[in-house]
Amino acid sequence: MKNHAVIFALFTSTSSLAIVAQAAELSRGHFGELADGTRIEAIELSNGNGVTARIITLGATLQSLSVPDRNGSSADIVLGYSTATEYLEKPQYFGSTVGRYANRIAGGRFRLDGKDYSLPINDGKNHLHGGPQGLDKVVWNVESATRGSATAEVVLSYRSPDGDQGYPGTLDITAVYTLNEQNELAVEYRATTDKPTIVNITNHAYFNLAGEAEGHDVMDHRLTMVADRYTPVDETLIPTGELRRVAGTVFDFREAEAIGKRIRDGSDEQIRYGRGYDHNYVIDGTAGTLRLGARVEDPASGRVMDVLTTAPGIQFYSGNFLDGTTWGKSGRVYRQGDALCLEPQVFPDSPNQPDFPSARLDPGDTYMNRMVFRFSTASP
Repeated sequence: MKNHAVIFALFTSTSSLAIVAQAAELSRGHFGELADGTRIEAIELSNGNGVTARIITLGATLQSLSVPDRNGSSADIVLGYSTATEYLEKPQYFGSTVGRYANRIAGGRFRLDGKDYSLPINDGKNHLHGGPQGLDKVVWNVESATRGSATAEVVLSYRSPDGDQGYPGTLDITAVYTLNEQNELAVEYRATTDKPTIVNITNHAYFNLAGEAEGHDVMDHRLTMVADRYTPVDETLIPTGELRRVAGTVFDFREAEAIGKRIRDGSDEQIRYGRGYDHNYVIDGTAGTLRLGARVEDPASGRVMDVLTTAPGIQFYSGNFLDGTTWGKSGRVYRQGDALCLEPQVFPDSPNQPDFPSARLDPGDTYMNRMVFRFSTASP
């Protein structure tokens, strides 16, 4: 698969916040260490407009992201932990880079060039987010951390060896986070391989635009999905292969609707299977071109997030498996529906679905996946 990229960009409109030129800052610090003494570093990128992002080397994870509201007051809008130990002992993929294959692969099996491959099972009968030791649980290297006149950037890298979690090929991966004075936080994933393999890497940020520490769920957030179709699933959340129209269903977000309005409509078996929304949407337009995929609006804070993507799909997950047994960095207990994820991706189980977009990567090609989170504010 050529020229797929992931760039997370955050933009706050000039009508909401004045743009201050050449105010980008970068700092580095200690975030903890593994049991074997491996150091975990935190790199904080900030600009003159009140946007601050902290990235940790464990899982190339977006650990915090502060963005101003309509009144100019900043709040951290992503879920996460305050210690490295929690990311490993209570894994929820909060803000982490997930792969080598994000989402699910049925039975942990796929065939490539006539050869069968087996992956570890870590989600019922299926393989999820690269397995129990996926990209979210390894420490990435800091290749560089630089501050220019108007940007701050960190480049992270990781080499996943041939056979890692059952995947063929040595995969060399980079994740580049860049924050500029236009309030854009960019994250770009790239990967190359030395033998044919499958790749689907994304970021698993959990967003609550009201603020992670506020104690509000996201059921009042209004969601728009630029998608006429989605991929229905079986009871194990594996796509059936159908591309189903959203019209006339609880999955129709072509116009803005509160997430909680229809989330408990048990008449739709898809809601019962997912315990809410946990489904891949087929984004309108041409994959490989940057286009609007989703919009989220929080009426309380006024924060608005547009999601632009080059990927063929976006997984919309409404935080259904947050069960009140996890508490986050502010000391709040995370409950069902306390955040949402919008994960640009190749479709789940694509290696086993010949009619889905391909996840194949060959030697000599470069995998990339690109998305843009664009922030603005709205009046009450």
